[in-house]
Amino acid sequence: MNAAQSVVGRRRLSQAELDMIVTAHEKFVTGKQGGKRATLRFMQLSGLDLSFRNLVDADLTGSLLEGCRMVRAKLDRASLFGCDLRKSDLRQASLVRADLRGACLRGANLGQADLTQADFREGQIAIPHPRRGLDTLRHEARQGEVDEANFSGATLDGSRFEGVSAFKADFSDCSLKGAKLSGANLKEANLVGAILEGADVMGANLEGANLSGAVLAGVDTSTARVSGASMAGAVGSVTPEAISRARELHERCLSNQRWCQTGGKEGAVARLDGQDLRPLGDKLKGLRLTAMSARGACMVGVDLSGAQLQGANLQNADLRAANLRGADLRGARLAGANLTKADLRQAFLSPLPLGPERQTQTGLQSVRMRYAMVQAADLSGALLDGADLRGSDFTGARVAKASFRDVDLTQVQGLDFSLPG
Repeated sequence: MNAAQSVVGRRRLSQAELDMIVTAHEKFVTGKQGGKRATLRFMQLSGLDLSFRNLVDADLTGSLLEGCRMVRAKLDRASLFGCDLRKSDLRQASLVRADLRGACLRGANLGQADLTQADFREGQIAIPHPRRGLDTLRHEARQGEVDEANFSGATLDGSRFEGVSAFKADFSDCSLKGAKLSGANLKEANLVGAILEGADVMGANLEGANLSGAVLAGVDTSTARVSGASMAGAVGSVTPEAISRARELHERCLSNQRWCQTGGKEGAVARLDGQDLRPLGDKLKGLRLTAMSARGACMVGVDLSGAQLQGANLQNADLRAANLRGADLRGARLAGANLTKADLRQAFLSPLPLGPERQTQTGLQSVRMRYAMVQAADLSGALLDGADLRGSDFTGARVAKASFRDVDLTQVQGLDFSLPG
């Protein structure tokens, strides 16, 4: 895109003019009096600030938004068709089902953005005439482009990237479940730890891409170009053996529950070390699994919401995108576990009382908890030394007397040490 040519035929808005239009749109979205839907087609808005604004269903077709600040903006279902969003700041923005066909996002920052079912494919874009402006339009096919864009920690489930150029783009720790990536250029892209479960990569260029530790369950790479790609430690599809063992492993968990219910008279503590528990899906939800051991187990996406896991041994377990909402993990051992993008909202991770004057702290040493949801969880007295908490949200979490030695807290959201334990 030629920058000099791209500005012609577009009206330049000031920040004040843009603010007035967006305020009217926000009234329109919420049904308030004086509301009017924002129609910002073919505008020159480069460098302006739309952070924290509500632009749900807005029409920004063909506009120039280069270098715009749009942190946490709401752009669900917005039309960004053919927009120039180069080097724009869209961190934590919500772009669910946004139309980004033919848009240029080269070098943009979309870290932790929600781009569920967003469409990045090629688009036919109308170009205003240099002198006659919008009165005379010519049409031009434009490839979707996200080269060198930062999507780290973003949610891109069901997004459409067919034929898109994503050279050297950063998709580390992203959720790309069911994403359509056929024919996309992902050469030298960073997909470390990305969850690509069920993604379509038919004919995609993955040459030199880094897929270390990525979840590739249900991903067929047979027609993709993968020369020089790194797939070290990648998690593949559930094996037939793991599926056949699922019933037996479930029985062990039910036996653990009986052990809890009868005070140890019946059943036994479940030993699940190193097992693939993904086939169990939501069967562990709400179970009493006190003292169970699942060291090094693969539990990606497993639903453990409301489960009783007091004193459980989950060291080095892979719990990425696991649902632990409201789970009781008091006194559990989670050192070295991977909880990236896990849901720990309202979970209990405070010490487990063992009797008068005795308690066991919850061990989260060296845990990987990137982009995890930890809102309103109780981590009072938890040991988080050496943990990687980048991009996690601790809003409303209780952290009194928790230990955070050797932890970078600069990229943690909502951490409040003044909340009572």
